[in-house]
Amino acid sequence: MSTGYSWILALALSALAGTPFAQSQETGKLHRIGFLGNATAALEANLVGPFRDGLRELGYVEGRNLKIEYRWAEGKYERLPALIGELLDARVEVIVTAGTPATLAVKQATSLTPLVMIAVGDPVGTGIVPSLSRPGGNITGLTSISPELDGKRLELLREVVPGVSHVAVLWNSASPLQVVGERRTQAAASALGIRVLSLGVRDDDSLEKAFAEILRQRPGALLVLADRLFLYHRERIAKFAAERRLAGVHAYRELVEAGALMSFGPSYEGMHRRAAYFVDRILKGDPPGDLPVERPASFELVVNLRAAKGLGLTIPQSVLLRATTIIQ
Repeated sequence: MSTGYSWILALALSALAGTPFAQSQETGKLHRIGFLGNATAALEANLVGPFRDGLRELGYVEGRNLKIEYRWAEGKYERLPALIGELLDARVEVIVTAGTPATLAVKQATSLTPLVMIAVGDPVGTGIVPSLSRPGGNITGLTSISPELDGKRLELLREVVPGVSHVAVLWNSASPLQVVGERRTQAAASALGIRVLSLGVRDDDSLEKAFAEILRQRPGALLVLADRLFLYHRERIAKFAAERRLAGVHAYRELVEAGALMSFGPSYEGMHRRAAYFVDRILKGDPPGDLPVERPASFELVVNLRAAKGLGLTIPQSVLLRATTIIQ
């Protein structure tokens, strides 16, 4: 082999060794992380996909240098402690959670295993971290906090259904964050002259009771707050709203994809992709408490024109022009 060719080959190998993928391959390290899902693998595929894509872009490939231990609560928050115990027994290096209940459950279970949270509404107010800029301890990640969102959803609803004066609000009464969210929604509705039918839900039975109360009191619209319980039950909620001709602007685009009218909120898929950055930093040795918690980078307005037609509504051009996604 010539001296010149050897030099070129050495340079190429040196450059390759500088990539995250090559470093993992060189050391033979198999990283093991935990992903704690609130629903099921099928229902959260649209969120797990971007998370895996983000990891792949950073050089982590499942089956080669990465093992993800998935655990699914299937909408039952009482299962979280046992699922977290399984992840800790598996000695994962990082646990990834979405939403406040799962994050609080991990915080209560361990102060040692790093935790990357996604889409937690108010991590400071709920006591998960003392500060967004300096979270400290074993926790970091992304927050979906934006207190004005509840009011903006009601304003959008008023644009689409100008005469609406009575709105049913579904919220999870088992979540400390949802208690705060329900109060904010009440205040925003009062400012707009809208009466609220407040329906706290925590399981299948209470959801059915909420549906029965809606049938009894006949509100003109439905608003579903941001909680993974409702993401799990999105098909039932969207079907009920369509059958009862209830317009609504919800927190999750998944409800709109299931047949509801509109959603407005942060990009949850984008936050799951961004979570890979935090996992990467922690696997490379950065203390999670030194990584500032990030706020949402983008927001989505999703409109379902098929649902609008079924409700006998015409979506104003002013709303359509602001939509990031329109379902025909």
